[in-house]
Amino acid sequence: MGAASSCSFKVEENQVSSQLSTDQYREQIWAQLAKVARPDSRFHWDFSSFICDFVGSEKCSDRVLELDALTHRGDRQVFITPDNCLEDLRYKLIQRGIPFVMTTYGIVRGFYRLDPATIPVSDHRYAATLDGFDRYAVAMPLAELQKGNKFSLLVTGGSAVSNNGVRFGKGHGYFDFEWAVLSELGLTDSSSVVADVVHDCQFVNEVMPAEKHDVVVDWVVTPTQAIRIDQNSRQRGRVFWELVPGTEFEQLGIVAELRAIQNLGPM
Repeated sequence: MGAASSCSFKVEENQVSSQLSTDQYREQIWAQLAKVARPDSRFHWDFSSFICDFVGSEKCSDRVLELDALTHRGDRQVFITPDNCLEDLRYKLIQRGIPFVMTTYGIVRGFYRLDPATIPVSDHRYAATLDGFDRYAVAMPLAELQKGNKFSLLVTGGSAVSNNGVRFGKGHGYFDFEWAVLSELGLTDSSSVVADVVHDCQFVNEVMPAEKHDVVVDWVVTPTQAIRIDQNSRQRGRVFWELVPGTEFEQLGIVAELRAIQNLGPM
């Protein structure tokens, strides 16, 4: 991307400067987010339950479309999360004929692939919605997904993100788990790029600590800028099985699928 539309942060390892906890930042940011958020009739203004769309998300989509990881992806795949703020991006990918993989909400029904070639032009906008995605996407069991090419670009939303690329979302950790599963399947590598789409008020210009399962991002994309964050020490994603029992992930179908692929027993 051009220098006029992006900036870069390089953060020294182990440097932590945040004075507030992630929960305190969430509360402050959600108060600001309420001024620019677009409501969801299912969740109203409960930002702990969904990643909202916001004023200017269309500009974010355009910035993502300029990322080298998308424009020079070759035969690699693209992954998009089912967040509201990414609906316009999904629409623009469909318009450009770019297939993508996405999970259902809460990963309840696993991974699906949407091929724009199967969608009538009149339904492009509808197919970008969660309901439309259900209508046109095809389920991808993990064994089938594993046969595909690696992912060049993975795009997610979030409640907030720091200047060292640490996301803190609703607190569920869906994207962290999706990344871990895709990595366990051998579908990510050191060249896979992670982009986080947020409003400017969701960007925290502080260094935040990361948990071992957190996915640090390479790009923070807002309506006004694309911020490149140097990630030279991101570890390979993996599922920490000892953390799964007692969580909402334990009963997911993809957990049983992945454990079967890895020749592990039931949880």
